[in-house]
Amino acid sequence: MTDKKDKVFIFDTTLRDGEQSPGATLNIQEKLEIAKQLGRLGVDIIEAGFPYSSPGDFEAVKLIASEVQGPVICGLARARKEDIDRAAQALEKGKKKRIHTFIATSDIHMEHKLKMTRDQVLKTAVEMVRHAKGFTDDVEFSPEDAGRSDPKFLFEILQATIDAGATTVNIPDTVGYTVPLEFGNLIKLIKENVPNINKAVISVHCHNDLGLAVANSLSAVVNGARQIECTINGIGERAGNCSLEEIVMILKTRPMLGLYTDIDSRQIYRTSRLVSSLTNMLVQPNKAIVGANAFAHEAGIHQDGFLKYKRTYEIMNPEDVGLLASKLPLGPRSGRHALKERLTELGYHLSEQELDKAFLSFKEVADKKKRVEDRDLESIVRNEKRTLETVSHYELENLQIACGTGLPTASVCLRRTSDNVYLKDSALGTGPVDAIYKAINKIVQVQNELIEFSVNSVTEGIDALGEVTIRIRSEDGAIYSGHSANTDITIASAHAYINALNKMITAINSGQTILAQKQEFKSNKGV
Repeated sequence: MTDKKDKVFIFDTTLRDGEQSPGATLNIQEKLEIAKQLGRLGVDIIEAGFPYSSPGDFEAVKLIASEVQGPVICGLARARKEDIDRAAQALEKGKKKRIHTFIATSDIHMEHKLKMTRDQVLKTAVEMVRHAKGFTDDVEFSPEDAGRSDPKFLFEILQATIDAGATTVNIPDTVGYTVPLEFGNLIKLIKENVPNINKAVISVHCHNDLGLAVANSLSAVVNGARQIECTINGIGERAGNCSLEEIVMILKTRPMLGLYTDIDSRQIYRTSRLVSSLTNMLVQPNKAIVGANAFAHEAGIHQDGFLKYKRTYEIMNPEDVGLLASKLPLGPRSGRHALKERLTELGYHLSEQELDKAFLSFKEVADKKKRVEDRDLESIVRNEKRTLETVSHYELENLQIACGTGLPTASVCLRRTSDNVYLKDSALGTGPVDAIYKAINKIVQVQNELIEFSVNSVTEGIDALGEVTIRIRSEDGAIYSGHSANTDITIASAHAYINALNKMITAINSGQTILAQKQEFKSNKGV
């Protein structure tokens, strides 16, 4: 290998392809929060959404383009003028912007989905790249399902779209069908058979249907690709996408490959936790790089070797991905300043109001579990920030639950903030949480359907914080999420439900709704 290193551009599509994961719908503010963290992570390009697909996506791309500095902000568009025009409108205020347009090139897609001939697809691709070029110099073209396309037609359409102005050509393995040797060879053939390929960056977008997305992406860059499209935690359609944290740490850990990225790897863990929390997609414990067990050693032989010399069983430093060993244990006697210092080390910069709220919650947790870990702190901060961002129509004042072999009963007292009136009611349920929600519904009287309920332990042990995330659907189909954390799961469940109801009531009062489905475009959203 040569001493010269080539940069690999990181194109993050968490907010577009990642959000297409079932149940991972994000609201506009959540997308903005993730986009800002991706900026801190150091990604080169953020694919912020598909502006034509819905008003929500349009507004999200528009907000991110105007507020997030650093990365190029990209909007996806099918090879249609109305799609490209809408993407251009959303990106209008962005300082660095890219339009990413695509059309399928495999015979199976052209025949059964597009009902178009090769000539028609080629003509459309060229015309739409030229149209996009009228709005920005930075245009990316993707031949969807390139992994199953006829190579000769693929070479032809790549050459034509580069001539038309595409500065990046993306080679998607849309259905995760290829294997590393095959996909790497395809990139090599593109370099050898597309005469003007030196005028564009070769990108790859690999899906994980056979568990090979990272391996295929690695094979591609070894063979000449210089942009990887990936997502945090590998989320995305079906089995997901190439995992950003895995491909980045491969290139960092194996410098002999002669490749590097500009990613600040110390932000990886925090970014992973943020995306997991907001999308409600848990990271499995054995997940590479960011899983709870990624740097855990339990076998006696491993522990012995690790204690003698870390490199016997660790090929990376936990600190490199943002997993800091606690230098200052925090407990019931820790003060506000110590909490602030630890949160700053973890990358959280809170306002005085946010810190005050977080400190109160920290004290409550510390009194119950004596030692508060970093993961507890992260959960507390996310919980308090969500509470401050949500208009509070109702607040939980008191909760009593009776459980046993009989029917669970919940008695709830809420404070209505508009007139400071305390409202009480009780209900029977199939379980304690069901009883709580029925009692709250009697008080609030807003029609909704609970469509998702999940509980996740933040840390290990009987005194661990439990994070509850729920989603409710209103009568008009809009979906609202609620989140809370507490050492008592029933209290967390009540707070999460009230959090979601407050969002729903705010939307009803303002006449705004969030689209529940994007049915017209779902089948065409991925490359």
